Amino acid sequence: MQYIVQSIATVYNNRQMIKDDYWGEIISTIELADHIQEASLKGIGDFSHLEIIFYFDKVTDDHIQYEARHPRNNQNYPEVGIFAQRGKNRPNKLGSTIVELLEVKPRALIVQGLDAIDGTPILDIKPVMKEFLPKKDVQQPAWSIDLMRAYWG
Repeated sequence: MQYIVQSIATVYNNRQMIKDDYWGEIISTIELADHIQEASLKGIGDFSHLEIIFYFDKVTDDHIQYEARHPRNNQNYPEVGIFAQRGKNRPNKLGSTIVELLEVKPRALIVQGLDAIDGTPILDIKPVMKEFLPKKDVQQPAWSIDLMRAYWG
């Protein structure tokens, strides 16, 4: 089954190249597409954090990963499938990140910690509510903790 999804906004920041680490200090502007009404942002400033769903549009189909691999091709990490990673080479090329909302402007949001490069299409914006966060402690393997040490910088 195939679905059609339309971009609702675009990311603007100073990160032009795809890099794996040091996203924590990146300030991005998320600017609404022309077909999205400004009123869609009404009330969003009452939230401290947002979940941003975006499309890895620079990933070519020949780079999509369906098999298990070592994350970042690091042989010290176990071989795991793409759904046990947060890598960009996913079958549907979808990214999701929780960011801090710094400012609401007409037709735009200023956020910190969005790991998407300049020009990335945004597919959805959701407010973060405590009730949607995990109720229990988050569990993850040691390799993922090591991999993430420099991710947010």
